[in-house]
Amino acid sequence: MRMLILGCGWVGEYVARKCLALGHQVYVTTRTEETYLRLKSEGIFPFIHDFDQANPPLQLPVNSFDWVLNSIPATQKNTLSDLSHRFIKVRDFLDTLNFEKHIFLSSIGIYPDVDREITEDTFPESRLQEKLLLAENALSDLSATSYIFRLGGLFGENRIFAKYFQHRICETGNQPANFIHIADVSNLIVAAFENKDQLLPGIYNLVAPEHPSKKEVVLASAAKYNYALPSSFKPADLPAKMVLGTRIQERLNYTFIYSNPIDF
Repeated sequence: MRMLILGCGWVGEYVARKCLALGHQVYVTTRTEETYLRLKSEGIFPFIHDFDQANPPLQLPVNSFDWVLNSIPATQKNTLSDLSHRFIKVRDFLDTLNFEKHIFLSSIGIYPDVDREITEDTFPESRLQEKLLLAENALSDLSATSYIFRLGGLFGENRIFAKYFQHRICETGNQPANFIHIADVSNLIVAAFENKDQLLPGIYNLVAPEHPSKKEVVLASAAKYNYALPSSFKPADLPAKMVLGTRIQERLNYTFIYSNPIDF
């Protein structure tokens, strides 16, 4: 199999190494020479390219791929105009390729902060976060089979939740943790690519099945990895937003490695 990863960041690198170990050819784009040199030394085919710049169009030595993983981000710091320009260029580039499957990595941040359980179908588009929706809509109707994966809070390896609260006041402790481990994200991406008959095109939340409080996760990860505790827990009046990821779990018959963020 031959795969292409656009915008190879933390998730992309993890998936790239997993697919390389499975014997696939892996091509990636990155914006930094550091990442380029690191991945090239590992047997991956990297190309430096920034879809925001007015540089020549990206040209790869091949234009046919089995899978495309698209992790080009749509962040809050970007304007709608910037994002529109970015994803038009991404879409134009993808239209020059031949591929069977495309996955775009989005975020559960697209959902409003409300005090309820949330599935992929809970809200109409008018209630979704505008910038993430722009990116999703730009890529949702590619001619190839397309998927949008809305990722929960990503942790694992050196991303430890307690690290971000050392000696600080934690005001989100009472909120449910809508998290997922990088190992499960990688496994679900590969499973989606490999099992074309099990997973219909569409939108999927990627979130661990269990939702302990963020305070419980902070305390557990601080003890496990020897991080200092927050200076205090002062819960603010915040909505208990709980995002459910049962759709993809059931359709792929997937068993999570880390079903509970307390164990991350």
